[in-house]
Amino acid sequence: MIRGTENAAITLRHTINMTLRLTEADLARDIHTVLARVREEGLEVIVEQDHRPVAVIKTPQGPGRRLSDCIALAKAYEEKLGYAPVPDAGFAADVQAGIDAHP
Repeated sequence: MIRGTENAAITLRHTINMTLRLTEADLARDIHTVLARVREEGLEVIVEQDHRPVAVIKTPQGPGRRLSDCIALAKAYEEKLGYAPVPDAGFAADVQAGIDAHP
């Protein structure tokens, strides 16, 4: 059963690193709980038929870059320049304007 759900009829095969493997029938039995865990916990679900994966359910990647990608780009740019760029005086205001533009 999925923990925290009294009515869930899903038997877990195993959960590793936030990945849940279950059968098509298990998914159909309690899809609302599965989707809630995908949405709220970032769980990735691998749906299987005859012990073979046929589908993956996961939260779509949001717009923009991940922070780790931004750091890697900044390091690559620094290596290309040969020195670490220093933000100008208006940098903080530009960042704040970007934040304010996305409610």
